[in-house]
Amino acid sequence: MSAFLDAIKTARVLVSDGGWGSFLVAKGLQPGQCPELWNLENPDAVRDIARMYADAGALIVLTNSFGGTRYKLEPYGLAEQVTAINTAAAQLSQEGTGDDAFVLASMGPTGKILMMGEVTEEDVYEAFKEQALALAAGGADAITVETMTALDEAALAVRAVKEHTTLPVAASFTFDVKTADGYRTMMGVSPEQMAEAMLAAGADMLGTNCSLGSDEMVAVVAALHAAAPDTPLIAHPNAGQPVQQDDGSVMYPETPEYMAANVPALIDAGASVIGGCCGTGPEHIRAIRAAVDEAL
Repeated sequence: MSAFLDAIKTARVLVSDGGWGSFLVAKGLQPGQCPELWNLENPDAVRDIARMYADAGALIVLTNSFGGTRYKLEPYGLAEQVTAINTAAAQLSQEGTGDDAFVLASMGPTGKILMMGEVTEEDVYEAFKEQALALAAGGADAITVETMTALDEAALAVRAVKEHTTLPVAASFTFDVKTADGYRTMMGVSPEQMAEAMLAAGADMLGTNCSLGSDEMVAVVAALHAAAPDTPLIAHPNAGQPVQQDDGSVMYPETPEYMAANVPALIDAGASVIGGCCGTGPEHIRAIRAAVDEAL
């Protein structure tokens, strides 16, 4: 077993970090700029974000590599810099956290829909393979294939990690459609379908991130736990549903205290890793860490 998975088993629940995008913006990222290019051009800022979350109590910190496939980088003219950008992403999070946290490298969707014939399965697999190899070379402790909605794309990403690295891999979907039978992804995938398909693809962990707030996410975590009771589960909720402000900005309503109050329910539902996604920051993670410590 890897040190990462062993730590989750030993600790029962580990605290992860929060959102990255808002802090890149706060540090000067402009609309239309490529966030991942900051790994090469503004490494100090990226390193600082990782350090900020570790200082807040996160024992798992992600990487600035969510849009790091060639498909996402191509519109910026960066398709040939996949290896450099992703290797740097993992290195910067490692440097920012030192020995204080594990680095869980982020791999997001390609933006391509396989069923529409935009790309082939082989093309997508190769894109994820290229990214995974670079993240492993940069020193990532594990990889999360996150914010996924389609089984075929996510399975290709999980397989690419498992077949070309020795790193543990999580498959994390975003369930943003509420039905009479529970939550589904925008592609109609249920937590139960996701669990079965991702474990078959080789995932070591399952999870859910984005879209839902901390209270809403409890039901999804419970469904995943019922479907895969022996598999570690990641919960990265948003700080609630975004609210558009009069000035055009977006506000997330869940305070650190509100999210912390939902930590016991997430633990009871089966979460092994609890952190945040959009709208969350260091104060949310600090509150979540205190709630986890108290619950355990």
